[in-house]
Amino acid sequence: MSGNDVADWWTTEIIDMAPGKIRLRGHPIEELIGSVSFPQMIWLMTRGDLPSEGHAQLLEAALVAAVDHGPQAPSIAAARMAVTCGLGLNGAMGTAVHMLDDVHGGAGEQAVALYGLVAEAVDSGAELADAAASAIDMWQARHGKFIPGFGHRFHTPEDPRAPRLLALVDEAASAGTVGGGYAQIARAVETVLRARKGKPIPMNIDGATAVIFAELGFAGPLARGLFCLSRSVGAMAHGWEQMQQGGRNKGPTPPSYRWTYKGSNPIGGGS
Repeated sequence: MSGNDVADWWTTEIIDMAPGKIRLRGHPIEELIGSVSFPQMIWLMTRGDLPSEGHAQLLEAALVAAVDHGPQAPSIAAARMAVTCGLGLNGAMGTAVHMLDDVHGGAGEQAVALYGLVAEAVDSGAELADAAASAIDMWQARHGKFIPGFGHRFHTPEDPRAPRLLALVDEAASAGTVGGGYAQIARAVETVLRARKGKPIPMNIDGATAVIFAELGFAGPLARGLFCLSRSVGAMAHGWEQMQQGGRNKGPTPPSYRWTYKGSNPIGGGS
């Protein structure tokens, strides 16, 4: 390879370095340290510019809201089990993040996509309520009955995180920080689901953070990445706590609990 071939093996607009110099998106690192918050830094790294204070505050609110949901969440349980199997914090955090995919952790990205379908229909002249209903029908035809960002097996009739996040979006919209259109879209989806089910189908953390990510202009895949970043804090905390508590090779249930065997010749079956 020539020198240029080696230099061009990776190309990036994110970071430039030389001996004694580091620039991120063109900003000297020493000017960023102590001057920007972590949410602002996330924005800079993923988007290429520095956000306004209002945008950074909304992003921070979404990140704070999603950090943890207890050991019954598969990703957090896996982090704790990983520690009891001898993994360090990095292994526990990696185990947790690897479980955050389409079913557990991906609903935020999917909700951004759903809201986008509604927005496209509204932009084409449809009434908001009709657009929400059509988007739900389209989503269910393509992906099945579950609507991402709505409903919760534990928090009924309301996920306590969602109203607070939506209130912050409303405040930001009143201040002109965001447009507020995606908050209206999410509420319209919630209204259609309630009417169809005859009971509340609450917006959950994924639906509410998806509103913020969409209002801020983050692409759907970044919504999932941001959720993983947020939930990593919970995984780290639980992994560290488990290290202090000790324990070895803890599985998903106490040893006295047995699984259900449905094969032939069961133990204790009398043969």
